[in-house]
Amino acid sequence: MRYLVTGGAGFIGSHVALTLLDAGHDVVILDNLSTGHRKAIPSGAQFEHIDLVDSSAVDRLVAQGPWDAVLHFAAISLVGASMAEPYHYLRQNTLTSLNLIDACTKYGVKRFVFSSTAALFGGVDRLPPIPDNALVDPGSPYGESKFFVERALLWADRIHGMKHACLRYFNAAGSDISGRLGEDHRPETHLIPLAIDAMLGRRPPLKLFGHDYPTPDGTCIRDYIHVADLADAHISVIDQICDRSVTYNLGNGKGYSNLEIIQSVERVSGRSVPWEWAARREGDPSVLTADFSRIHQETGWQPKINDIDTIVGSALRWRENHPNGYSD
Repeated sequence: MRYLVTGGAGFIGSHVALTLLDAGHDVVILDNLSTGHRKAIPSGAQFEHIDLVDSSAVDRLVAQGPWDAVLHFAAISLVGASMAEPYHYLRQNTLTSLNLIDACTKYGVKRFVFSSTAALFGGVDRLPPIPDNALVDPGSPYGESKFFVERALLWADRIHGMKHACLRYFNAAGSDISGRLGEDHRPETHLIPLAIDAMLGRRPPLKLFGHDYPTPDGTCIRDYIHVADLADAHISVIDQICDRSVTYNLGNGKGYSNLEIIQSVERVSGRSVPWEWAARREGDPSVLTADFSRIHQETGWQPKINDIDTIVGSALRWRENHPNGYSD
């Protein structure tokens, strides 16, 4: 098969591209390297340094099909930044995705896999786990921008017949088990790498935002899914969208609190994590965990790496071996 992967130099996109290559497929990666890393592009993938804002360049690349599917990961994705710059996020994520979707329908792409988000459910607290038919109520412009794209894909199906999978995943974590790829965001906002770097003395003490949530230890609970399991889920849905479009939630189905993540890093490393309390952040729900039963029933997919210490351990090994991330 031949696949086009946008954002393939980023954390999740690179792991999905690697999984496709490991399975023997041809992969072309499109990325503008604004947040991704050239060294994260897996060996064997063809790289096209293109910005999705440039609709002409996108058209030229998509016209070089045929593509068995397009997998779309490219986006700006900081929830806090989207609260500070809402229209930038709404414009950027929507415009770039529309350019890609337009080109795909123009040149006959039949299958489209979209990297969506659990931020679609972040507006209010709700009883966990969250099913994929739950009411969409984004808690940030970032989440709203992803929902705009989901709606655009709905119309691409109705009008042009391009089938899609919208994968709404929760907290991606960990790294390639064999150590080929890892997580290197700039700035880093994810709890596990932040806790690891604080433990390693590479950053100031970790801040935990809020200790009065209605949870057993007062801190937020999140569903952590290993990035390799996410990659497998993307592969599993491609066959599902030959004649229909689907929407799935992806997660482990269980949550870990912020304090439990710190405890896991300490267990795995054998060292303490310096941390301190901080005020709540606007828009943080108490609990976000996924009901992934539908994708399991329809594809057989389920997470293989569902132990938090294993997830943390894979992230720790990569951070220890790459103290400066992909700059090493």
